[in-house]
Amino acid sequence: MADKDLPEAQLHLQRRVVKIIFFSLLLDLLAFTMPLPLFPRLIASFVEAEKTHGDTTLLSSTLNTIRASRTALASWRSAPSSQMTVTSNLKWDVTILGGILGSIFSFCQFLISPVIGSLSDRYGRRPVLLMTMIGNIFSAFLWLTSTSFGLYVLSRAVGGLSEGNVQLSIAVISDVSDPTTRAKSLALVGIAFSLCFTFGPMLGAWFAMRSPPLQASNLLGIGLNVYAVPALISLLLLVFETIYLAIALPETKGLHSPSQLGTESKSSNNNQRSGPFSSIEQRQKRLGILARVHTAFLFFFSGAEFTLTFLTYDLYGFTNAQNGRLLGFIGILSSLLQGGYTRRSKKPPLWFVKSGLKACISSLVLLAALPFLRHEVGQRVEGTIDSLSALFLYGAAGALAFVSASVVNSLNTLASLECDEEEEGGTKPAEGQRIARGKALGEFRSAGQLGRAFGPLFATGLYWAKGPSLCYSLCAIGSFAVLFLANQLQLPNPLPRKKLQ
Repeated sequence: MADKDLPEAQLHLQRRVVKIIFFSLLLDLLAFTMPLPLFPRLIASFVEAEKTHGDTTLLSSTLNTIRASRTALASWRSAPSSQMTVTSNLKWDVTILGGILGSIFSFCQFLISPVIGSLSDRYGRRPVLLMTMIGNIFSAFLWLTSTSFGLYVLSRAVGGLSEGNVQLSIAVISDVSDPTTRAKSLALVGIAFSLCFTFGPMLGAWFAMRSPPLQASNLLGIGLNVYAVPALISLLLLVFETIYLAIALPETKGLHSPSQLGTESKSSNNNQRSGPFSSIEQRQKRLGILARVHTAFLFFFSGAEFTLTFLTYDLYGFTNAQNGRLLGFIGILSSLLQGGYTRRSKKPPLWFVKSGLKACISSLVLLAALPFLRHEVGQRVEGTIDSLSALFLYGAAGALAFVSASVVNSLNTLASLECDEEEEGGTKPAEGQRIARGKALGEFRSAGQLGRAFGPLFATGLYWAKGPSLCYSLCAIGSFAVLFLANQLQLPNPLPRKKLQ
């Protein structure tokens, strides 16, 4: 191949790899989002089944601890016993159990993300990605066969420890894209999230209405989860994704984008770090601030996001299908915003971070008002919602869609721009003289997962102890503090956008 043909070949490789990653993310995130609307009733089914068991189980021990804590809290507050009936708080028990499960999943991600990043720097993106996919398949199998709360908890823990697809997809896209096109390429990750949050929950709710044939359980000789059909579909999606990646995905570590080829491009890449913000200390400092923003944002946002279906289950008795439609609305709007606005916009990523935080605050304020609206309207039939409450609920959902379309993807872009590009041959600089992409992005994602680990537990704990209004109000105040932190961030301006010669 002639030298003059090399940039075109590299451009073709970039487009091919991005398409492969985008399709694999669709499969992965469909499997991830399908159970989202099922969580409230899935956990409630475990609680209901626990009533028939006389043995001490993980769930019974957890429920006893929760209820004992409520009794102690009520006594400390001198609350009338009539306000602490089991009936009025049963759904709140389900909510905090959901928060515990969500925190277990994300805490496991927090632990494993730096390890996955470092392994991908050492052994390559492809083998590490395939290794994590094996863990995801095992997690889905555990869900399929989980007839007890303890086994389902194990499936969530295994899933968290195996979740490397998104992190490694970002690293792969960064490997084959240059700084001037990286934001546009990484926006496809957000689009994949949005599309899957559109169709995944609705598919999960639809499959949840289907029961597996009794012969399936007898044939396998094992019990099946109450939502075995969506679990089986998730398992099949992950198996197909693993086979597809094994066949189609090349190793990308060490590959170079078109703008990194030739003297002019290398000069551009070097000049990118030559200004007053160019030292590794300055870049590490900015990465630290970005990581703190990432952690704090996801702490408050994930709490609100995770409790949304529990809120509608608690206040309005929403079914799996209704929660699926609500999450689908968020996904559709987020997809439209990603594809039609954020990916095409000329505004810098930091602008989207700040705008998304403002939208997050607005959404939380609307959610905090919902219990008061329900109190004014009075008790309604399960599964119904009045028009004003629906306006507030879907207004909050619309704001959450903009948050999903903007903040995390923009933070990922900003973090990737602080990393060093892979060296083309020769000896690598010493570890302290460069910021390795896989390790840095792994640590950055780990920081976000720390927020996701404790955010749902914080939000559901507040919800359980004080109710939804105080929960969302405090999350709104916290998000305002995150916006203040984001305003302290100073980035090189303008970002390098040197064109190819």
